[in-house]
Amino acid sequence: MNLRFRLRPLLLGAPLAALAAAVLCACGAADGLSTGEKAPPVSVQPRPEPLWSAWSGSSPSAPGAETASKQPPPEPLEGLDDLGPGGLAEADARELLRADTRLRTLADRPMIKKPGQPGIRPPVLADLTGDGRREMLVAIDVESGRSVLAVYYEKRGKVYPILFTAGRRLVVETLGTDLLVRSPCADGGEQAVRYHWDGTRMSTVSDVKSYQKPGHAAEEEDGSSPSSPSGDSRGSGARP
Repeated sequence: MNLRFRLRPLLLGAPLAALAAAVLCACGAADGLSTGEKAPPVSVQPRPEPLWSAWSGSSPSAPGAETASKQPPPEPLEGLDDLGPGGLAEADARELLRADTRLRTLADRPMIKKPGQPGIRPPVLADLTGDGRREMLVAIDVESGRSVLAVYYEKRGKVYPILFTAGRRLVVETLGTDLLVRSPCADGGEQAVRYHWDGTRMSTVSDVKSYQKPGHAAEEEDGSSPSSPSGDSRGSGARP
């Protein structure tokens, strides 16, 4: 065979191999990463964290809330001495309630440790403003089955009420630094209100109402599901 014809396939194969290598390199870089470059970290989205887990139950949702955009900034509570170095972490929740004109009539309610009876829930501290300091959340359950929630913020020794809301069987959770308040509605739906610190107060950023699927409410009422034996309880927490 002529040497010219024997070399021709080899010469043609070289550019084809180079082209294939280029295509493979292009596919490898399609995600914007070069060889040896580390992938960027995946950000973890916050999940709701209950603040009063005993009150979370299995039928959550939230009360309506006023839009805070046109309201004047909150005024500091009067009658309180300047907080010590411990701030709200060492404050007496009852003293805050007595200084709050909207809640002072509830300040002498008994402290409670579980749902099902009226009283003041154990105060909870959570950083809702993102400044590294924790705000105090106080919730009060009353005889009618409704609950009141107040959030207090400390600045330069003064205490400011930055959220006040109420509803039935409140379930309160944190979502990152946001606050999620849920409560059942009278028409069988559930409402979830999300609050975010706007530099002045906790303002409403979303207010979502949803409805249960048919048959779900009946399952919760008798405490059993179709796949479980009759009478098996689905939850051990009591409801207020």
